[in-house]
Amino acid sequence: MSENQEWLGLMIGNSRLHFGYFAGAILQNTWDTEYLQQKEVKSHINQEKGIEKSLKSILKSKNINFNYGMPLLIASVVPEQTALWQTYTRFDMITLDKLSLQGLYPTLGIDRALAVLGAGTNLGWPILVIDSGTAMTFTGADLEKKIVGGAILPGLRLQLSSLAKGTAMLPLIDIPLELPPRWSKQTATAIQSGIIYTILAGMKNYLVSWLEEFPDSKIVLTGGDRHILLTHFKTIFPELAATVIDAPDVIFWGMAKVWQKISQQ
Repeated sequence: MSENQEWLGLMIGNSRLHFGYFAGAILQNTWDTEYLQQKEVKSHINQEKGIEKSLKSILKSKNINFNYGMPLLIASVVPEQTALWQTYTRFDMITLDKLSLQGLYPTLGIDRALAVLGAGTNLGWPILVIDSGTAMTFTGADLEKKIVGGAILPGLRLQLSSLAKGTAMLPLIDIPLELPPRWSKQTATAIQSGIIYTILAGMKNYLVSWLEEFPDSKIVLTGGDRHILLTHFKTIFPELAATVIDAPDVIFWGMAKVWQKISQQ
């Protein structure tokens, strides 16, 4: 493999497909798309080069030329989508055993592990990564690149939607672009208040606890809801928020590290 070879990274997340376009180890572009539908999945599996045709169409929308021999690195937390993308002609599956981290355990999500690897490699160790996606996760590693552990909770949007789905009378509420009053006399803003303030308080709790143990650690925030959470976090906890690095591409940084390892083999 040439040093500047073009390749694609695909992170199949809980809600969407996340793509990264690389030249060698350098990330050139990123974007998200919806899952391919099951009907489309079944038809493509029965077609020669079916998935290549879908990928070519996706890349065309980003003004990227597709070559049928273009390597694809896949990481996934969704088995049904994984099965489709594994019909691609030239792919490598990223699994935990391919990551240069210590303390990995079998049920650790590959997305969390890649994010820690990418953040630590680019920003230094120790590292704490907060991923504000469908699920909100906290994952930390120490100076020896060993996973210390972490936590998982429903993400911001999932918490809002769960109240609407799990109750008879509570409505589906949008994410608050501005901080709601903490003590509300309206149901909509009461829901926003309850969820956003408890998430922000939880972030503070985990950050303070982590920094007590690893005072020299970098702290990274990634995921689709990072902007809104970081904005609100800065309003309530400005000093602590100043230590948080906005880093949307940490998973792809981790993929680049894996690519370098594969390309040297």
